[in-house]
Amino acid sequence: MEIRIQESGRATVVAVAGKLDALSAGDYEKAVNQLIAEGKTRFVVDFAKLDYISSAGLRVLLTTAKQLKPRGGVALFANVPGNVREVFEVTGFGSILDIHDSVDAALAAL
Repeated sequence: MEIRIQESGRATVVAVAGKLDALSAGDYEKAVNQLIAEGKTRFVVDFAKLDYISSAGLRVLLTTAKQLKPRGGVALFANVPGNVREVFEVTGFGSILDIHDSVDAALAAL
């Protein structure tokens, strides 16, 4: 898995490529936790190049959302590919997560 972080004025954009699974979920969680520790509370997570997400990946997304809520923060998700979106829908995460068609649309929603 590859994680790229970019500041975009209104939010921190976290682009994730590859697989978000049991082997990589800890790396994602560590990167986002570091950003939260730095005071970042508004995220757009770009999944355009995400190939796969497992239950471990879903767990870290939920954990991040729980960490942000008491801080008044938010995580929006963009460019969710069909296979990942299908996992979100089957697991009920599609109704929990705020999903947008593009990073620009997610940023505009902030």
